[in-house]
Amino acid sequence: VSTQSTWEGCFDLLEKGGSKILPTIPQLIIPIKTALNTRDRDIIVTMLKVLQQLVVSGELIGEALVPYYRQILPVFNLFKAKNNNAGDQIEYGQRKRNVLGDLIEETLQLFEIHGGEDAFINIKYMIPTYESCVLN
Repeated sequence: VSTQSTWEGCFDLLEKGGSKILPTIPQLIIPIKTALNTRDRDIIVTMLKVLQQLVVSGELIGEALVPYYRQILPVFNLFKAKNNNAGDQIEYGQRKRNVLGDLIEETLQLFEIHGGEDAFINIKYMIPTYESCVLN
């Protein structure tokens, strides 16, 4: 089985899992953290896309992730500023949504929007440079 089909299977499960996803959140944290801690750019980019899909895949999933921010967000903080500066040129990665800093920002915004009232303060604690997309 190729890595590509593994990721496609993951996205299919998130798309169709509905209410069955929420109870599995605690079991997902260690594999998520392990993937992020590889610090491999391609793995992190894919994991960010998985996290974005996860957050919007069912009721209360965003809120269920808040207690795990301390395990998930440290790598975000390391790579948050990693946008390749291409000057006036359009960066190829932008079209494919592969610019790491932008994906981290999008993911944090989704975490804040779907994470309930405690999401922002917990994100801000782990990533002091994060600016709220809700409060502004």
